[in-house]
Amino acid sequence: MSELRGACIIGQSGGPTAVINSSALGVIRTALDTDCITRVLGAAHGIRGVLDEKLYDMGVEDAAELELLKYTPSSALGSCRYKLKDPDVDDSDYKRILEIFQKYDVRYFFYNGGNDSMDTCNKISKYMQKVGYECRIMGVPKTIDNDLNGTDHCPGFGSAAKFIATTCMEVHRDAHVYDTGMVTVIEIMGRHAGWLAGSAGLATWAGYGPDLIYLPETDFDLTDFLDDVARIYRNTGKCMVAVSEGIHHPDGSFVSEAKVSATDGFGHAQLGGLAAMLAEAIKMETGAKVRGIELSLLQRCGSHTASKTDIEEAYLAGKAAVEAAVSGVTDKMVAFLCKREGGYHCETILQPLDIVANIEKKVPREWINAAGNGVEQPFIDYVLPLIQGEPDALREASLPRFAKLKKVLTTDIDG
Repeated sequence: MSELRGACIIGQSGGPTAVINSSALGVIRTALDTDCITRVLGAAHGIRGVLDEKLYDMGVEDAAELELLKYTPSSALGSCRYKLKDPDVDDSDYKRILEIFQKYDVRYFFYNGGNDSMDTCNKISKYMQKVGYECRIMGVPKTIDNDLNGTDHCPGFGSAAKFIATTCMEVHRDAHVYDTGMVTVIEIMGRHAGWLAGSAGLATWAGYGPDLIYLPETDFDLTDFLDDVARIYRNTGKCMVAVSEGIHHPDGSFVSEAKVSATDGFGHAQLGGLAAMLAEAIKMETGAKVRGIELSLLQRCGSHTASKTDIEEAYLAGKAAVEAAVSGVTDKMVAFLCKREGGYHCETILQPLDIVANIEKKVPREWINAAGNGVEQPFIDYVLPLIQGEPDALREASLPRFAKLKKVLTTDIDG
């Protein structure tokens, strides 16, 4: 295939992670070092930055600051939750994207995100093919939820899993200080897939973790839940519970009392308040002292417990996306193919955007115990390799030194 010369755009979308910027660096650094990519642009707040023509020139950034992206949590370029309409219904956004691509001679587009972001990537790719504009479009995976189809796991998940397991171990220690009874309920992110909540099982495996773990892959029964908690509390005087925010009744409705409080830009329920609700139910049932803890945003921005494996794989995903696009590939997402027997090994593969967008990968039922209140050893064996290693992050005055980007807009440079 003939060489395709032109600029590239990298955008970040959806919820951030501790390692999303490592993927961005993989794209930016590789693109800057690639001759046929004439300019590297960063979209401010994802696809919104393209639509609003708010594009940063990454070529004017200090190289040392760019390198710090590897250890800087959350989306350095800014994120968004913007849903593109079906182009057959309303193609105004797509026409605007094409206009910007043509203006800046953009021939490569890299979008770093989760399920909805891959949907955006897929729609843009199909539209560009339809109108005959040659632009190689690649998805770079990201989600702490670990629910992207077609890949062994997702960048961001390993670090979030490590944070959750570490925090559960620390809370477990604190909860066992006094000789009085106490129940602790920890609410963990995960709307439909329980990978994050299941990761609390690593703490139990290590000896200091939840007695009970509830994932959205199984129906939740409040009576059974209260019976489980009461039994353990009677026997030990303590009980620690990890629950996914997305646990649901048999009819599919969320247990969380906050389920109808709001939705995000893609129509997903904004969950929350589950730990407090369950804590109150336990208190009424047992009379015990109960603490409800919601990890909330901490689990996706906790770079101080980031997995070195996760950081390196996130960078690899971004790098692989650029290399594939330059070689002539388009309409794909970078994915991971891994083996764990005889030592962990991970390599990148490419998956069609069609099979990734809007399909959620869930925890296999056989990895959850029969009672639906814990995880089995295969889950532990799956996650353990992903949390390994400590980051070589720069610190100043014992505090993390995050990247400080200039974020110079192309409109300020080009006039």
